[in-house]
Amino acid sequence: MAKTSTKKKVLKKTSNDGVNKYAHTLKMVTSATCIACKTPCTRGQEYVKKMSIPGAIGKGVACHLTKGKGFV
Repeated sequence: MAKTSTKKKVLKKTSNDGVNKYAHTLKMVTSATCIACKTPCTRGQEYVKKMSIPGAIGKGVACHLTKGKGFV
């Protein structure tokens, strides 16, 4: 009798969306928050440009300035 392997395959969860890579530790903010920000970042400015197009739908962008302070 042959012994069968009992190892389980573990699939890594990968995402192609590098923007929200740290969404679980950073506060998600809307474009209105990015517009009013005193220290604008490139990620936020790109999101503001994206959301300025009529009919654009967004989920927010992870803000590195609000790390660990909760969610909106």
